[in-house]
Amino acid sequence: MTFLQSQAKFRNPMLKTPKTRRSIDTLYLKTYGCQMNEYDSGRIVDIMREAYGLRLVDAPEKADVILMNTCSVREKAEEKVYSELGRWRKLKQSRPDIIIGVGGCVAQQEGERIQKRAPFVDIVFGPQTYHRLPEMIHQIRRERIQLTNIDMPEIEKFDHLPNPHAEGVSAYVTIMEGCDKFCTFCVVPYTRGPEISRPPEDVLRECRQLLETGIPEITLLGQNVNAYRAEDDEGEEWDFAMLLEAVAELDGLKRLRFTTSHPMEMTDALCEAFGSIPVLMPYLHLPVQTGSDRLLRAMHRGHDRETYLRIVETLRKHCPEIALSSDFIVGYPGETDEDFEQTLDLVRRVGFDSAFCFKYSPRPGTPAAHAEDDVPDHVKDERLQALLALMKEQTRSALAKKVGRIENVLVEGKGRNEGDMQGRTPDFKIVHFRGHVRQIGQIMPVRITEAYGQSLRGELVIRS
Repeated sequence: MTFLQSQAKFRNPMLKTPKTRRSIDTLYLKTYGCQMNEYDSGRIVDIMREAYGLRLVDAPEKADVILMNTCSVREKAEEKVYSELGRWRKLKQSRPDIIIGVGGCVAQQEGERIQKRAPFVDIVFGPQTYHRLPEMIHQIRRERIQLTNIDMPEIEKFDHLPNPHAEGVSAYVTIMEGCDKFCTFCVVPYTRGPEISRPPEDVLRECRQLLETGIPEITLLGQNVNAYRAEDDEGEEWDFAMLLEAVAELDGLKRLRFTTSHPMEMTDALCEAFGSIPVLMPYLHLPVQTGSDRLLRAMHRGHDRETYLRIVETLRKHCPEIALSSDFIVGYPGETDEDFEQTLDLVRRVGFDSAFCFKYSPRPGTPAAHAEDDVPDHVKDERLQALLALMKEQTRSALAKKVGRIENVLVEGKGRNEGDMQGRTPDFKIVHFRGHVRQIGQIMPVRITEAYGQSLRGELVIRS
């Protein structure tokens, strides 16, 4: 049975079968969420460009195909989706031939409920089935039906993706998907499925294709990227440190990064890689969520604070200049003042350069959603503001240390001000400086002259 036979399909009540079928030429794609979604959206564009020759446009009003790639990690994700769809409904009413699709993690969770609530939506597809979009669109245009496909085939989509199309100076490459950790607050294991790693040959092939286009920087992606485990063609098992070493040896690569990591998978070999692989940049995003051992157990994180601190110590032993960022949740069910003080203490001890900080909100379908959300909202607000104030102080301190130093900046594009360019230091800090568009994609020496709240100012160093 083919996937088109096995998926849900039903007649679209808003459409009438036309006598002639108009060609489709343009695509609008709205993306929510993390770098994984950004990668998926880029590959969706590649797929639609190859299948239909679609041109990407900057507004839904200009498009023949309108797609939304959704994220369900944050609060009220579903409401954002339906709010956006409400605006698109008018477009469908005025132009019944346009095709509207919802993909990503909210689509995986909601499935056919999206089309029941928004009957003008033609396609609902999950994170593992977007490679089937051309076939689904062909069937919709032929039969004037609605389709839902939220299967989770193991890594099938990567076998059906066209060569990557690179824009800018940095490219993402997904090396694994899914998560087996089942943290109590997180929907990812339910929307992305179990951990599945791509064969190393496939990863290296995609990286080579991107580097051949002149891209100088590659970021390897995964829900738990450092949990990568895969066999090569000869049956040898590769771990993430081995993959990093192989990617680092590819011709043309100037900078290598990865995200997002889990503390349980931070091996000694991976920590050592930051000191032994020259193109691996000294920056790591390592979510911890809380500094309280009691809450770490309740969250099912699989590690305690001392384990996390030992990892940080090992990383700095091999790479003293490494910049660390993290994720924090405040107001998790049962969090006390003492628990929160433990979080602040951890932040001070590690000295994070930056962090993403959020108030806890229950996500439907997660174990934590069944617990009483017993921390009052005003307490969550107070704790969040205290944590943000501490992080702001640490970010300013990290940036101030750069003043007077010469940093190698990868120039990414124009800055906000006329004549300005901007780029990033090896440890991922934004730098603004007077420059020229011809420098985009180059690594330029910049002397840092000023530190702002979230970025740096500098001037080019002219060397003979």
